[in-house]
Amino acid sequence: MTKIQDANGVDVNGIIRMAWCDKTSFDEIERRSGLPEAEVIKIMRRELKSSSFRLWRKRVTGRKAKHRKRSKSRMSQAKDRGWDLD
Repeated sequence: MTKIQDANGVDVNGIIRMAWCDKTSFDEIERRSGLPEAEVIKIMRRELKSSSFRLWRKRVTGRKAKHRKRSKSRMSQAKDRGWDLD
């Protein structure tokens, strides 16, 4: 797959792959690329077909795994309750 970059030199394909992956949080995408969640959403809206964007947006909206802070708090709550997460 060829590397597509936008006017700012951002690897668009890489951003889309990371955003599409359920296990990669927006915090991790920002750490790797420097793009905040709002910019990732703009790229996804611009580059995906409208139906694909709607499916992706519906899937990630409110999802704990896409927000590292939320998922960490859930993990600590589970550990406090003595649940084995390994």
